[in-house]
Amino acid sequence: MTILITGATGNVSSALLRALPSTENVRVLVRDPAKAPEGVEVFAGDLDHPETLTEAFAGVDTLWLLTAMGPQAPHASGNAVWAARQAGVKHIVRLSAIGASHDAPTRNGRLHALSDLELQASGIPWTIIRPAFFMQNLFGSVNGDTLYGGLGEGRVGFIDIRDIAEFGARILTDPAPHAGKVYTLTGPESISLHEAAAAAGARYQQVPEDAVLQAMLDAGFPEWDAKVSVEYGRAYARNWGDYTTGDFTEVVGRRARTFADFAGDHAAQLRP
Repeated sequence: MTILITGATGNVSSALLRALPSTENVRVLVRDPAKAPEGVEVFAGDLDHPETLTEAFAGVDTLWLLTAMGPQAPHASGNAVWAARQAGVKHIVRLSAIGASHDAPTRNGRLHALSDLELQASGIPWTIIRPAFFMQNLFGSVNGDTLYGGLGEGRVGFIDIRDIAEFGARILTDPAPHAGKVYTLTGPESISLHEAAAAAGARYQQVPEDAVLQAMLDAGFPEWDAKVSVEYGRAYARNWGDYTTGDFTEVVGRRARTFADFAGDHAAQLRP
């Protein structure tokens, strides 16, 4: 069974490659082959340019479909689904977004809903994974003994990227039982940034929306991404993400990592 991984240089797909039991018969699609991970078959291509996808998709059985956040995401996802149809791909595992729907409180969530629907109507067996707020998104948010964040007093079912990767690897290596299923992945607890900060040995300082936006722009994030992150923060502050699910445990057979687990494993990155 040949597996094709998109987004292979990003955090989630990189972790997924490490979580797979073997990278034999695994290939990756990257824009720049010089940045491709080692130990896998590499194809140069870009989901924004469908003419570059034919060779990479030929002979693929299962596709891991991850698109970069941005207004072009449905275009990229649609190109991948079309290339998969032409190549006879047998199953697509799509990384979507938490709460993706036509009335999601963020543009990102609404765009993911469009891509989810297109995949569901494609005629290709599919599985959709919708992960909660990544714990790793808090890297760089601690300065001294303070964790700065824009989630207000909201509670969130944070998920560790390593758990998303392990979950995805389980689906990719045996996709048939998961055909037609939408999984929402959270950690085992819904916590506030006060509790997250305490686990990291810090205290939480709320940051106003305009300051969050400016900080992201100063850090080099695209304006669209920065503004959508503010939209997410506003939704989380209203407890939009205050829930957990049992989907991870149902598939993997253990509980997902708690934030305390994550903070212990990544103390140096949380408190550089």
